[in-house]
Amino acid sequence: MDKIKPTDGKYSRRQTLKILGGSLAICATDLALASRIFGYEKRPNIVVILSDDHRADTMSNMGHPFIQTPNLDRLAKEGVKFTNAFATTPLCSPSRGCYLTGLYAHRHGVKNNYTPWNDKNVTFLEHLKNDGYKNAFFGKWHMPGKLPDLLGKALDRFVTFTASGGQGLYFDCPLIIDGVVTERKGKYLTEDLTDLALDFIRQEKSGPFCVYLAHKAPHQPFSPPPALRKLYADADVSRTLPPEYHAWIHQKEGSTYYGVMGSVGKKYLDYHRVITAMDQQIGRVLSELDRLGIAYNTIVVYASDNGYMWGEKQLIDKRFPYEEATRIPLIVRYPAKIKNPGRISAGMALNVDVAPTLLQLAGLKAPGAMQGMSLAPVLANKNIRFRNSIHLEHFKDFPYNVPAWDAVRTDHFLYVEYDGQKGAELFDIIKDPRTMHNLIATPEGKSVLPELLEMMKNYLRGKANG
Repeated sequence: MDKIKPTDGKYSRRQTLKILGGSLAICATDLALASRIFGYEKRPNIVVILSDDHRADTMSNMGHPFIQTPNLDRLAKEGVKFTNAFATTPLCSPSRGCYLTGLYAHRHGVKNNYTPWNDKNVTFLEHLKNDGYKNAFFGKWHMPGKLPDLLGKALDRFVTFTASGGQGLYFDCPLIIDGVVTERKGKYLTEDLTDLALDFIRQEKSGPFCVYLAHKAPHQPFSPPPALRKLYADADVSRTLPPEYHAWIHQKEGSTYYGVMGSVGKKYLDYHRVITAMDQQIGRVLSELDRLGIAYNTIVVYASDNGYMWGEKQLIDKRFPYEEATRIPLIVRYPAKIKNPGRISAGMALNVDVAPTLLQLAGLKAPGAMQGMSLAPVLANKNIRFRNSIHLEHFKDFPYNVPAWDAVRTDHFLYVEYDGQKGAELFDIIKDPRTMHNLIATPEGKSVLPELLEMMKNYLRGKANG
């Protein structure tokens, strides 16, 4: 028998087959088993699916009263769901920069929806590309300035759009495919992007590849495909809207209460329909990974850029430091590495954690400049507490009437300081998860404030130093 010499502790496919056939005489065709027995591990494929304005509780696996998201439910059942995950800046452009770079907005520079992307930023995609990955970006870039020249440097395919100020259109949205504007008549954007992503996955199925699929959905104007326009028509939205919803309708729509199927009620249901339409496309991705036989060694991450408020505290949109806006869905599935799938992790995770997590799982060392922390130990079911507090930030985003703010959040309290305003807020998020009662001037608030002020001081010191 030929002498087989491992290279760097790994065996080639041919070497593995020789060992199986000559030494063990077992299942020579089962390369996955051979890899696990002999320590040869193929680098994982990666699929990141990022949505827009999907609040964390709007999934059926979170106990939502009427929405159905069977494919996100499947991801949660077969992976790890992070139930305390947050966007460090709850706004589209800054958060998207955070996912790609592993940096806070004050570091990567996209501080709101109008500050441009800095081409000196390095994304995790460059690191993967340098290690032999085939990478593709499909969907919403939505960071100001000219589109970055990532082809060759970080990407092998770059599909995005600039229509509607970079927000895109649900129907007939022109795409920029590797720099060429292409009309897409008769296409529904969520499905169109998924089609293109699946084409790339099929082409690169031998791996390793990374697909970054950034949907417009479920961002307004909440336009579901025709087949879903009557979905949830009998839903009782009063079970999910906050008690102050009525006052908010009065404020936004005039003095008439529109009711469940009125103006706001229809928008609210359409929001859920658009999420379900996206969930169907996520199901197509999962099914294709299964069909190609590569699901076992493929990491799938689902997350959103921020949450969304539906009248809570009589507020709409995001940009606020409150739970409905800052909290995001985050689910990771990786059958080859996740122990005891179906778990829930209640530790605080951040959007900046995704980049270093993916690099570690790909066998690469995350750059020291990244501010996020790898969640890989959580996926391996290690009992590790990552952090006791987090820093959240928001910069003025004209013309929106939301001040800049910095916040410190622990497992127990949320403390917020507003730029240019004397008032601060302090909430007990265990007793008051809807953050309705400001404790800043109460005895309870005064007793915990010094520790929170010290945390804020340390965070702001680091922020000021870059």
